[in-house]
Amino acid sequence: MREAVIIEAVRTPVGRRKGSLSAKRAEDLAAKPLQALIERVGIDPGLVEDVIYGCVSQVGEQAFDIARQAALIADFPVEVPGTTIDRQCGSSQQAVHFASQAIMSGDMDVVIAGGVENMTRVPMGSNMQGVTINENLTSKYEIINQGLSAERIADKWGFSRQQLDEFSLISHEKAIAAMKSGYFNKEIMPLEVNLPDGSLDLLRYDEGPREQTSLDKLSELKAAFQEGGKITAGNSSQISDGAAALLLMSRDKANELGLKPKFRVLARTVIGSDPTLMLTGPIPATEKVLRIARLSISDIDVFEVNEAFASVALAWLHETGADPKRLNPNGGAIALGHPLGASGARLMTTMIHELERTGGRYGLQTMCEGHGMANATIIERLA
Repeated sequence: MREAVIIEAVRTPVGRRKGSLSAKRAEDLAAKPLQALIERVGIDPGLVEDVIYGCVSQVGEQAFDIARQAALIADFPVEVPGTTIDRQCGSSQQAVHFASQAIMSGDMDVVIAGGVENMTRVPMGSNMQGVTINENLTSKYEIINQGLSAERIADKWGFSRQQLDEFSLISHEKAIAAMKSGYFNKEIMPLEVNLPDGSLDLLRYDEGPREQTSLDKLSELKAAFQEGGKITAGNSSQISDGAAALLLMSRDKANELGLKPKFRVLARTVIGSDPTLMLTGPIPATEKVLRIARLSISDIDVFEVNEAFASVALAWLHETGADPKRLNPNGGAIALGHPLGASGARLMTTMIHELERTGGRYGLQTMCEGHGMANATIIERLA
C-alpha cells in the first residue's frame, strides 16, 4: 500500500483573544502557513493537488471556502483547489486524515492539510446566530454546552476543583519552560503584527501562557458554566486566534523530488461518542487507533491530547493508564490556546517537532469534538 508521509509542518503563533492577531483577517492568517511551507521545502506550489483546511465557524470572513481563498492569497496557481471542512475541534486533524487517505488511495500525491480560526474576529457560535437546536435532535438526546459536559466528566471521575487547577497550572508551567528553552522556535513562523502605537513588530511567541499564574490565582476564579461548579476559565482552553498547516506526500513522490520525509501517518480513526458527555471520545478513539497500529499505550513516546478542559485530559489519563510525563510535554490548550479549526494541525505540528527534538518514534494525537466525536492519529518518525 502507498505510504502517506509528512514533509513539513508549521504554525503561526497562537494569539490571545483581542490580542496581536486580532487585526488579521482569517483568510490572510490562513494563507501564512501555506506560504511558509512552500518557502521551507522549496517546491513549486503548482505541485499541490489540494488544500484541505479545517474551520469551525464558517461565517463572515471564515465563510466562502476559506481554504480556497487562502491558497489564492498565498499566490498558489489558480489550478490548485481548496476545500474547508468542519469536524468541530478536530477539523484540521480530520484534514490530515483526508489528505493521507487521498494519498494512500492513489488519488493524489501532494496535499496540504491545515486549519484556521480567528475567534476574535469570528466569535465561536457566530454560524449559529438566530438558530435553535433542532427539536428532532433534542427529543432524542440531552444537548448541553461543552462546559456543562466538562462538569459532568469531573463529577463522574471524581476530580476535585484543586485537581483541575493543578493540571492547568502544570500546563502553563510546561508551556513557559518550552518557550524559554526555544522548543517552539522551529515550528512557529513569526508574523508581522501592528502594535497599538501603529508601528510594526514580529510576533514570535504564543500569547496564552501565563508565567505569573498560581494555584491561589486559579482558585479565585468563579465557575464559568454552573453555579458552584468546578470548571472555570482557568482550567478550560483559551479562546484564541491562529493557523497551522502540514505538507503531505506519497513516499514515492517525496523520493522523486529529492525530499526527506519526516514522518509517516501510521494509523487514523474517528469515532462517535455520547453526545451529552460529548468530550469522552478520545478514550475509545485512543484504544481503537492503537489496535489499528498494533501498538500498546507504552509504545507511544508523545501524546497530544487537546486540553479542551482539564477534566477531559484527566479522564483520558485515568482510563488509558498513559504516562503523564508523556502527555502534552510542552503544555496544551489551557496554556497555549485553542483556535478551534486550527488546533488539530497545531497539535500535530507541535508533536512532530517534539518527537524530532527528543528522538522519539511514535506520537499519538486525539481530540474531543462537539456532538460527541473524536479523531485519533498515530505518526511514526522516519530515521
